[in-house]
Amino acid sequence: MDIRQLSYFIEVAKFKSFTKAALSLHLSQPSLSKMVKNLEEELDVTLFDRSSRQIVLTDAGEVVFQQAQKLLNSMDDLSTSLYDVMNLKKGKIKIGLPPVISTLFFPTIIAEFQKAYPDISIMLAEDGAKKVEKKVIDGEVDLGFVMLPVDEEKFDVVPFVHQEIKLLVHQSHPLADRDVIDLIEFKDDPFLLLSKEFTLNSRTREFCRSQGFEPVIAYESSQWDFIVGMVEKNLGVTLMPELICHRVKDGPFKTISLTTTFPWVLGIIMAKNRYVSFTSRSFISLVNDLPKV
Repeated sequence: MDIRQLSYFIEVAKFKSFTKAALSLHLSQPSLSKMVKNLEEELDVTLFDRSSRQIVLTDAGEVVFQQAQKLLNSMDDLSTSLYDVMNLKKGKIKIGLPPVISTLFFPTIIAEFQKAYPDISIMLAEDGAKKVEKKVIDGEVDLGFVMLPVDEEKFDVVPFVHQEIKLLVHQSHPLADRDVIDLIEFKDDPFLLLSKEFTLNSRTREFCRSQGFEPVIAYESSQWDFIVGMVEKNLGVTLMPELICHRVKDGPFKTISLTTTFPWVLGIIMAKNRYVSFTSRSFISLVNDLPKV
């Protein structure tokens, strides 16, 4: 058994398909199938149930998959640690983040980081916060930017931004003349939310319930600018970070503060007990030194 066999096995497990994994690995399917079969024979277990159209891991396969991921992550950590010890500052950093965060902050962050470290490439994986957390745990990205709190038994956290969520309504709304309001006064309004893969979706629902009502959800979208556009057409109201509300202040909108604070706290997360590379540490340091607006 070697690292290459395990990495090929992991790829098949992720794709749940020998064909797709072979394409990703730039191998022929027969070669990949033979490699996995050899691993099964060496371990004397069946790793995949091949009886259905989509292959799935067996119980033994699940155990090997979990341990193989840990082993490959450890090998990556070893390589990165040696790379840092040699004081080489070339390389890459993989970052997971929701589109809202990427739009608001990352053009400036990337420009400043590449000015300071021109030989380090940045790879961004945009996804909802829940998927970003999983990618950090699985080692698919080095750092994640998400809405806090997260499970601190799984993640090390560096706070990044602390703002409030505000209510964004069309200027013609009957309550648009109010500067501060109890959210329950909007209990009969249609709400516009980010999609369920985004933490703000569940937090908004929880916050509304804490204010005494279940929100009526009219639309959900993965794009905050689409939601703002819906508010512009007076199709509902939304709860958005004050930074987004500030960006659209010249449109037909009114931003209203809430009597009960709804915090929007962002943090940089890393998998607990994993090595943090020189590149990641430098990136975090630069981010903390930048203005957050």
